[in-house]
Amino acid sequence: MDFDKILGKCGDFNRYQLLILALFGLVNIMVSMHYFTQTVISFVPDHWCYHEKLENRSYDEIAAIYSKFPNPSCTLLSDVNGLNATASTEKCSKWIYKYDFGYRSMNTELNWVCDASYKSTIGQSLFFIGSVVGTLFYGLLSDKIGRLPALILSNFSGFVGDFSTIFTKQVTTFTLCRFISGLAADTNFYLMYIIVLEYMRPTMRTLGLNIAVGVFYTLGLVFTPWLAVLTGHWQYYLASTSLPLLLIILFYFVIQESAQWLVTRNDVDGAIKRLKRVAKFNGRHVTQAEFDEFRKYCQKQREKHGGDDQKHSSLIDMFRTPRMRKHTLILFFKSMVITLCYDVVSRNVEGMGISPFVMFSLSALVVLPSSLMLVLLQDRIGRKGMASGSLLVGGFFTVAAGIAIAYQQHNHNAVLLACLTVAARFGVAISYESGSQYATELIPTCVRGQGVAAVHVAGFAASFLAPYILWLGTFFKAAPSLILGVLFFSGSFVCLLLPETLNKTLPKTIEEGEVFGKGERMFDFPCLSQQNKKSEDKNSEQEPYSKRKRNQSLTIGLECNHETDANRNSYT
Repeated sequence: MDFDKILGKCGDFNRYQLLILALFGLVNIMVSMHYFTQTVISFVPDHWCYHEKLENRSYDEIAAIYSKFPNPSCTLLSDVNGLNATASTEKCSKWIYKYDFGYRSMNTELNWVCDASYKSTIGQSLFFIGSVVGTLFYGLLSDKIGRLPALILSNFSGFVGDFSTIFTKQVTTFTLCRFISGLAADTNFYLMYIIVLEYMRPTMRTLGLNIAVGVFYTLGLVFTPWLAVLTGHWQYYLASTSLPLLLIILFYFVIQESAQWLVTRNDVDGAIKRLKRVAKFNGRHVTQAEFDEFRKYCQKQREKHGGDDQKHSSLIDMFRTPRMRKHTLILFFKSMVITLCYDVVSRNVEGMGISPFVMFSLSALVVLPSSLMLVLLQDRIGRKGMASGSLLVGGFFTVAAGIAIAYQQHNHNAVLLACLTVAARFGVAISYESGSQYATELIPTCVRGQGVAAVHVAGFAASFLAPYILWLGTFFKAAPSLILGVLFFSGSFVCLLLPETLNKTLPKTIEEGEVFGKGERMFDFPCLSQQNKKSEDKNSEQEPYSKRKRNQSLTIGLECNHETDANRNSYT
């Protein structure tokens, strides 16, 4: 009796699964606020250099005065006479801000604008560096001490980093705090994702996981900018987003450690202990004989794979064999493409003629439709088809949006830009969500924490290229979108080289991962296989009666001849 069967007896989509899905939803809300905290506290509204003669002027009048200068936000005026003004050669030290909805960001309070705008950028860079370090560290830790302790420690890092940022005034302490906060980025999401996936029936993973992400992650994203407006100040906003992260500590008393992971650590007794708790919570009765049968199965698998050798599997083992190495490199490349595009599209909410708060919420609304589309299609066309298809669609959206924006550079149409940006994010969101589930299912259980961490690190590493790709737009406006489009199309192609995981027993060991999906062809999709099977059954039913009769007669004749030969041999 393998793990999927014993889990089915304990309940693989029952009260316990609904509980961890609800907690996963809570994690999604917290993660969405934590990840985009850097963006929200750094919002920069329209601003102009301060002059005493502008104190009683309206924002429209100030904008009209500064419109004559090439860099109005950073040009200091020496004199103002009506709507006419002359520029000074000195640098600006004080600004007039047109606050969006009255929200005072960190950049406006510390005057990190113009020549000092690099300070918040450094903090954002350190946040991403922290996410790379944290993803690797907590990924390795999750395969050593367990998914649950690593999840709690990761979120605690996010709390410490965000809460301590409240008290920073200098760029040095600010970047240090952002680095600590970045340690939690992504691990605070995907570790809980792994726990839910490993306790859920394979046929319900797509529905449960994507509905939780679609509903709760969208709620978090839409609510995030308005929480900033509600608090009115970046420090109060950070306090209100960081303190809830402490609730994750309570998960230790509610959620069971991954039984699959315990099996890979050869702690079968620990796995059975957790499964018994799940069965009790679900109101299921599982006999001791059934658990003993599961224990024997684990013992046989352990002997088959060389005793304790599998206990020491590491990330390096994913590169030792040819098929595992190919699949791992493809997952790396796919993650780099998706994360790079997702980050650029998601954070590009300023300079479009619309309030960044409104633009942020509008673009966030596409997450739920993308999750619903995954629920409707992914279990029909398969993981491979969805990953490849979503990347292909995302490529078309991104290229179309980029070209249209390039030709709108002189006369910005705010509504058109908003629609194109939302459409581009819709395609990227589908790719991001489908890619997360595909990678988690394809990587063997024994190295799943490390493997998923490495895949996410590759994506974060690629996100460092975003500024340089955007910089190419200074030479040709459509260049960034065209480059991202090529990357999308390349990712779509290489996904076809991965094996399908839909309705299959997921690999638990490196050896199982090496032979998983062996013999599959590039265009083998579950939906096509089902259609071919139905077509064959239909053709068999429509076969003429006379032909079926001849085939039956031929079969009977062959059986009779076989019996005669057998009798003859017996007589001899």
